[in-house]
Amino acid sequence: MLTNKRVVLIISGGIAAYKSLDLIRRLRERGASVHAIMTRGAREFVTPLAVGALTAQKVYTDLFDREAEQDVGHIRLARDYDLILIAPATADLMAKMVHGIADDLATAVLLASDKPVLIAPAMNPKMWDNPATRRNVETLHADGKHFIGPNRGEMAESGEAGVGRMAEPLEIAEAASKLLSGDADAGTRPLSGRHIVITSGPTHEPIDPVRYIANRSSGKQGHAIAAAAAEAGARVTLISGPVSIPDPQGVDVIHVETAVQMLDAVTSALPADVAVMAAAVADWRVASEGSQKIKKDGSGKPPALEMVENPDILATIGHHESLRPALLVGFAAETQNLIDNARSKLERKKADWIVANDVSPETGIMGGDANTVRIVSSDGIDAWPALNKSEVARRLVVRIAEALQADSQN
Repeated sequence: MLTNKRVVLIISGGIAAYKSLDLIRRLRERGASVHAIMTRGAREFVTPLAVGALTAQKVYTDLFDREAEQDVGHIRLARDYDLILIAPATADLMAKMVHGIADDLATAVLLASDKPVLIAPAMNPKMWDNPATRRNVETLHADGKHFIGPNRGEMAESGEAGVGRMAEPLEIAEAASKLLSGDADAGTRPLSGRHIVITSGPTHEPIDPVRYIANRSSGKQGHAIAAAAAEAGARVTLISGPVSIPDPQGVDVIHVETAVQMLDAVTSALPADVAVMAAAVADWRVASEGSQKIKKDGSGKPPALEMVENPDILATIGHHESLRPALLVGFAAETQNLIDNARSKLERKKADWIVANDVSPETGIMGGDANTVRIVSSDGIDAWPALNKSEVARRLVVRIAEALQADSQN
């Protein structure tokens, strides 16, 4: 709840500004008093009259407002409140925050404040994926700023789909409640400021336009790790093969089909602090995909398919001089000789840990909701009991955070 909490809501320019009206209502439902600052761009989409009617407070718009600035109003707005919430946050506003620019009331308040800041980005997917924006987000994470979203969806202004849609007002209000209750404080979010790349699901290697080679991976474990890492404060890039489960919230998701596409996406997403290669990548693909459906020829013999080896993503990253993260985690799904095969993979692929599990049909792990893993590293073997995949993910994220903290202290 936000009972008796005072929230400064900064509304910046973008079509998502219309959602700020519902957000005000959600914040006040939880007991907060809301004091709005609107940028010039925001006023192109919603009016101060509408915002003021919902906040029941004066709406601030101008750094040089004579009445408000008689008592240095921008300093009062920066200091006398419990939380600064930016929704929507544009790429432009975040860039100004990174560089300490204070050329309007919103940016002056942000620069002068020592209060928690919660950012709800909203922009075109190409803008969100732009390297400049990614660098700015990394810097804001490192500065202790908190993020909610953006989510995947269709953009209102362009019809394009991708990551960039502002989180929904209910999500933002809930994140604000958690932040002010201490649940999402930087001190309790051990991966704040960290970037983690995770692969998940199977790959599909086409034979012809209607057939492909695949495996039984559901993506449940990889997606659960991505969700747990995001909950722990990390910026997560999830590279997913074809799965039927929804994308985790608050995660940047890149959808791919083949092993080659997955490798390209991983290398493009790096550098990162951690890479968790949980995808079940097909070892082989056909040398030449048929342009038409391969038909039976009446001989009773199957067509001869020439196979070539797929790239080994874990080994490629493990041996890479510049892209290898500080912590590289691989997965080993085996049906026999579990520990021996995991140890061999650890050494050959230059990983730090291998999460090994027995995926024999009788275990029900492939596609199921539970998992039994062993963490194999140079320090030995840590055997975990049978757990829900979400709990495996949470435990793994805790272990990752501990390893990063220990490394930073050395």
